[in-house]
Amino acid sequence: MYPLSYIEPVFRPPSEWKSLILQVTNGCSWNKCTFCEMYTSEPKNFRPKKLELIEQEIVEVASSNLPVGRVFLADGDAMMLPFERLKAILLLIKQYFPQVTRVSSYCLPRNLKNKTVEQLSELQRLGLKLLYVGCESGDNEVLGFINKGETFDSSVVALKKVKAAGIKSSVMILNGLGGSKYSQQHAINSAKLMNLCQPEYLSTLVVSFPLGQERFEQGFNDDFIPLNQHELFQEMKILLEHLSLEKTIFRSDHASNYLVLKGVLGQDKANLLAQVNTALSSPERMPLRQEWQRGL
Repeated sequence: MYPLSYIEPVFRPPSEWKSLILQVTNGCSWNKCTFCEMYTSEPKNFRPKKLELIEQEIVEVASSNLPVGRVFLADGDAMMLPFERLKAILLLIKQYFPQVTRVSSYCLPRNLKNKTVEQLSELQRLGLKLLYVGCESGDNEVLGFINKGETFDSSVVALKKVKAAGIKSSVMILNGLGGSKYSQQHAINSAKLMNLCQPEYLSTLVVSFPLGQERFEQGFNDDFIPLNQHELFQEMKILLEHLSLEKTIFRSDHASNYLVLKGVLGQDKANLLAQVNTALSSPERMPLRQEWQRGL
């Protein structure tokens, strides 16, 4: 356990479980997405952390002699920080943890609007190797319903900028986000977005509402009907069928998913579709998660 105190709750991608979680901001600068309840409590009101406090925490961890191989910059969208602040943080990490092989962060497409490819390239040279980009959907209608504040085009611009800078992207799409009425267009347009941008990683999560879905439904004008398990598999099938990826590591293994899928697209596309088809036709033959096994 690293000797740090956090403003709770703190979230991180599953793959960052061994990383030093460095809280350089608190909360999310947007925090208006109706599907997200991660930063809605009062202690999570957004604010950046002062650079001197960040350095103090880095020094404390360095003094502990605990191993640090990777660093994840928290909270929800640390990449909203100005280029110069991000550069200063990466320089501190490089100074005190020269052994670190990767720095990563969540990222909203809007976070990169005022950052140039040259600036992002410099951050990449200083250690920023991976950005987790929550696109959620490639469908403009669905994005409007959930108050994402992004569009298909804004996501394309951001993801292409990331790729041009040599930073890897891990994109998240939310299965079931459009409900039954918008399921097909959500899947097809999400696939189109991925095909244009060719991210290094793609993961799908199932939209969940542990605190209730009233706020979310209001965005749809009460026109949202959640997908059942069979319909979620059907939407996944449409997504996979329309994906034309060259070398993207695909994961649908988050705790929210009923069906665990892993592979590389496109070489494993046929196999992944076969698993989904089996789940659709003979679910008893697949090791599906039970409700009690699922979570955020």
